[in-house]
Amino acid sequence: MLTREDCLALCELSEEEVEAIAEHEHIPELLAMEMGQYLCHTPDGEARIERMIIDDIEHARAQGNYAHMAKLVGVLRHFVETHPHH
Repeated sequence: MLTREDCLALCELSEEEVEAIAEHEHIPELLAMEMGQYLCHTPDGEARIERMIIDDIEHARAQGNYAHMAKLVGVLRHFVETHPHH
């Protein structure tokens, strides 16, 4: 049986990147791991993940949740650094 940590290791994304996908898509974390892993292997998938994180940043800003916005900016920075192919 795979653990949560096993699934996270297989999805090629950080925990925070998975959380951003889950937040954007309004889906459970495990589904976000699956979706993220799939998107990392499609031609425009990494660009789609980047856009999701940017959308989450814009939503946090609009809600006045600047702490969450700052966290997401760090998530975006990490994603761009670790997924340079998009």
